[in-house]
Amino acid sequence: MAEMKKVAYRKPKKHVHAFDVVNYIVFIIIGLLVLIPIWKVVADSFNAVGVYQFQLWPSHPTLDGYRTILETSKLYRPFINSFITTILGTVLGLVLSTLGGYVLTRTEMPGRNALSYFLLFTMIFSGGMIPEYLVMKQLGLVNNMWILVVKHGMNVYNLVLMRNFFEGIPVSLFEAAEIDGCSPMGIFFKIVLPLSKAALASIGLMYAVTVWNDYSTVKIYITDPDQVNFQYQLRNMIMDGDTPTTSYAVSQNTLYYAGIVCAILPFMIAYPFLQKYFVKGVNIGAVKE
Repeated sequence: MAEMKKVAYRKPKKHVHAFDVVNYIVFIIIGLLVLIPIWKVVADSFNAVGVYQFQLWPSHPTLDGYRTILETSKLYRPFINSFITTILGTVLGLVLSTLGGYVLTRTEMPGRNALSYFLLFTMIFSGGMIPEYLVMKQLGLVNNMWILVVKHGMNVYNLVLMRNFFEGIPVSLFEAAEIDGCSPMGIFFKIVLPLSKAALASIGLMYAVTVWNDYSTVKIYITDPDQVNFQYQLRNMIMDGDTPTTSYAVSQNTLYYAGIVCAILPFMIAYPFLQKYFVKGVNIGAVKE
């Protein structure tokens, strides 16, 4: 009997296409274009001497810029205001978006299409700045930091995203829950929300960034210095030269850049923990089976 020859298994060679190489190069360039300005801000925030040219590393490293920001008492209350309004605004936005999106997916709700068209209409047309100001004044929200919570509590775009995500949940899950005697709100809390972690993280991050970075609302509606947020106070420091007197030997530019880093630091810390959910939620409603 002839001996059987063993044939070694060879993996097929992967051919590198020119498109893949160009694709990698393009995205590396885009990534560098995004990171270089951020790196310049971070490097200059540690530089005791203000410079205008790009430096990879600070020529005179120091932490005095951050010490000055932390010791500036006029930033304490605005930071607390921003923290409170961001948390409450995000929670309120998620509650309204999830409940609204879920209601719009219930086919048995009367007037569902009319309500959808009405909400979409508000995305195209608004009442204007003066009518909006009069409404906020009637609600007692002028010179009140809670306007940041109420104004951003309902975002139709985010509501539509949540509705599209809910529509992607298999109908069989809803039918099985209804057969087991689960109420509509029971389905919402026991089935819909547990399956919506990616959507909640993505849209929650959008709400948080919007409320935290809101400058124009404070500029228009708030004149009381005790009600302003961190971004507004930081802008006054940078643009109006309202920087604190300090014993540290740092330039004004160092203080500016240290303040910018402090403004974006909360989301730089939070994003790595939300990244896996955010990546999943980028395509919310894009693919339906």
